[in-house]
Amino acid sequence: MSKRYAKPLTVDELAKVKDEDIDFSEVPQLDDAFWNEARVIKPDRTQHVTLRIKKSVLDHFKAGGRGYQTRINTVLESYVRSRQRQGDGAA
Repeated sequence: MSKRYAKPLTVDELAKVKDEDIDFSEVPQLDDAFWNEARVIKPDRTQHVTLRIKKSVLDHFKAGGRGYQTRINTVLESYVRSRQRQGDGAA
């Protein structure tokens, strides 16, 4: 017997849900065909570097609060991917 919830559950509420109350009806079964096509993808880990950035650029990202280094990395990654799509491997 599955139960629908009116809003997303908090972590504490989710921990209290019994296995038999979880609705798996929309979760596809993973058959042999799925596993035959599956491949391991290693995560692209970050690397600690020292980088000189103009103060105005750093101030802009820091103004957004916590996570500014992640936002800087996201912008740089977006730039690299757009160059790769254009066929220009050299950034």
